[in-house]
Amino acid sequence: MSTFTIIEPGYFSTIQDKGRFGFAKYGVPFSGAMDQTSYKLANIILNNDENDACIEWVFQPPTMRFSEPTTISITGAFTTCFLNGIQIEMNRQIYVKKNDVFHANFCKNSKYGYVGIKGGFLSKVKLDSRSFFKPVTPNSVLHVDDKIRYKKDKGFTRQFSKIAPVSLCSGTSRLLVYKGPEFDQLNTNQINELKHSVFTVSGMANRMAILLEELLPNDLPSMLTSPVLPGTVQLTPSGRLIVLMRDCQTTGGYPRILQLSEDAISGIAQKRVGEQFNFLHTDF
Repeated sequence: MSTFTIIEPGYFSTIQDKGRFGFAKYGVPFSGAMDQTSYKLANIILNNDENDACIEWVFQPPTMRFSEPTTISITGAFTTCFLNGIQIEMNRQIYVKKNDVFHANFCKNSKYGYVGIKGGFLSKVKLDSRSFFKPVTPNSVLHVDDKIRYKKDKGFTRQFSKIAPVSLCSGTSRLLVYKGPEFDQLNTNQINELKHSVFTVSGMANRMAILLEELLPNDLPSMLTSPVLPGTVQLTPSGRLIVLMRDCQTTGGYPRILQLSEDAISGIAQKRVGEQFNFLHTDF
């Protein structure tokens, strides 16, 4: 079996697939790719199965060496990529030969990028998923000298076209949301704030949650702990809004006032500290 070796790990590089489903009742997060749109594109380019595992990186992709020929793709946050020092393009199939080395620069926009490989990266399956999440998986990130298996592939056919995706990395300023279970407890002023305010991503943002800078006055009553999902927007007693992300807990005790659409979860994941957006609403 072929392997790639991590030479430099980049920043918070992990293996991710669509996610880990069916285990929330045991308190296990869904995990999976933060930007599902870019992740899916990496697999579509390679004609992979939709759940094949990719490498997800944050700001800085890993440097890695491939032991055998294969085909890869790079999607998501824009960066300048190289194979053996020669620049290569994103959003297309790239043929990799034995002992080729991939590296890339710090990304120029957004946060999350993806490296797909023909047939998917073959990290160990834990609870029906290859997605990294400690303690379900042994590691939470990739480290120097880590080796991950993949299927050798010599079936590359040179292509002269590439995909030009409508990217969520290009500064999406309106994120589609729906009413959350406790939305109807909000008063008119709070609803108007949600409709018309501009919200800012704070420095407290990771795979578990994104805290927004702005305050929404909160006089809602306390509630029992209840189920939550990636994309749930919680209103804390202090008035801060928390947007739950892919590694979020499965229950929470703050009012769930909004729920982001799937594309909106990917969109907010790609926003850097200080970037702003509006909630796009259709049902309130």
